[in-house]
Amino acid sequence: MAALMVILGVLWGATILSTALLRWNEVRYRKKELPPGTMGWPLFGETTEFLKQGPDFMRSKRSRYGSFFKSHILGCPTIVSMDPELNRYILVNEAKGLVPGYPQSMLDILGKCNISAIHGSAHKYMRGALLSLISPTMIKGQLLPKIDGFMRSHLSNWDSKSIDIQVKTKEMAFLSSLMQIATEESSTISETFMPEFFNLVLGTLSLPIKLPNTNYNRGFQARKIITSLLRELVEKRRASGQTQNDMLDLLINYQQNNIKLSDEDIIDLVITILYSGYETVSTTSMMAVKYLHDHPKVLEELRKEHMAIRERKRPEDPIDYDDYKSMRFTRAVIYETSRLATIVNGVLRKTTRDMEIKGYMISRGWRIYVYTREVNYDPLLYPDPLSFNPWRWLESGLENQNHFLIFGGGTRQCPGKELGLAEISTFLHYFVTQYKWEEVGGITIMKFPRVEAPNGFHIRVSAR
Repeated sequence: MAALMVILGVLWGATILSTALLRWNEVRYRKKELPPGTMGWPLFGETTEFLKQGPDFMRSKRSRYGSFFKSHILGCPTIVSMDPELNRYILVNEAKGLVPGYPQSMLDILGKCNISAIHGSAHKYMRGALLSLISPTMIKGQLLPKIDGFMRSHLSNWDSKSIDIQVKTKEMAFLSSLMQIATEESSTISETFMPEFFNLVLGTLSLPIKLPNTNYNRGFQARKIITSLLRELVEKRRASGQTQNDMLDLLINYQQNNIKLSDEDIIDLVITILYSGYETVSTTSMMAVKYLHDHPKVLEELRKEHMAIRERKRPEDPIDYDDYKSMRFTRAVIYETSRLATIVNGVLRKTTRDMEIKGYMISRGWRIYVYTREVNYDPLLYPDPLSFNPWRWLESGLENQNHFLIFGGGTRQCPGKELGLAEISTFLHYFVTQYKWEEVGGITIMKFPRVEAPNGFHIRVSAR
């Protein structure tokens, strides 16, 4: 009887303990559940609403759920963060399990070796290869002279013409990069390459539905054609044994710890270089033309900076690296254009394990969308945020502040930042010193999901 009482006592105690643990866990996970929000329809989630409504979708969610909420966009469950401090934490903590988490459509089309798709030692190796191509030393000694020559040629016959500056800046961004990659072959392959590349770009921001006439399918097919073109180019370059002193040569000969890049690595890096610079350079250049047209005082100050450079030179002299580094106001114009137009809406990360963020439990495999658009218009960070005011970048040292995420952050900050700035600065140098322009017809600018002029951006150009 005594033994039975002991057993019953142990069972009773165990029951009390297990009940207490269960209640403790309920309280614990009730406090650490997923952030508030809605998930939308099965499979598609809220992607359609997000792509249609864009900023309005995000503002509506923020007003209901705050700056940290859940949704289902771009094909996957996603946490959206609009908190400046939290955004920076997410971007600089890849080692804690917050790795790149780009949509499946982008990974499929840009390639499995794309620098945005890999992490750890593979990312370090590929990033090292990329940085070897676009370091300040390379920009100064090899790339800037090529960019200068290209821009002179590209802008040489615009006098007394009506042009679509959107088309011209797209061509400019693509052809300039292709020339830097494969100097001698670029002119012969560009006609075939360029339309396929434009299809590839459209496919990267789409639902991964492989049906005829979808942007995803066109982008996927474009990748196959581009891969074939680049593979043939690499094989011919290797077989020739000739040195052309361009990016492709450097990639073919690059090695680290006696490890060389495979053909697949080279192809994906070339696509990465073309893709990462294309949209930011072309769209920023187009929108800078728009803002300069609408703000004559800014144009006057910018032109003054560039005319001072030209006065030190003969007409045929190119701009050099010291000239580029002296373009302080130009850099401010580019930053302000990127901020106000929001060329990049944000970046995606993915959790590699269950983790707690801001008191919520985020499950392994969820995406986190670091949405920087609203940060760009925060009046506490940027007084009078809807005004185009490049001087703010000269006065406040904004580039050095923690919320400056126009080019990303942490180890994933855009490695081509300086190269892109050099290309846009060179374009603006020759454009504003040689020409004046006026807009032709009404111009509509869409700012989501991409910044574009759906009916074109026509201007009439004349010599100064």
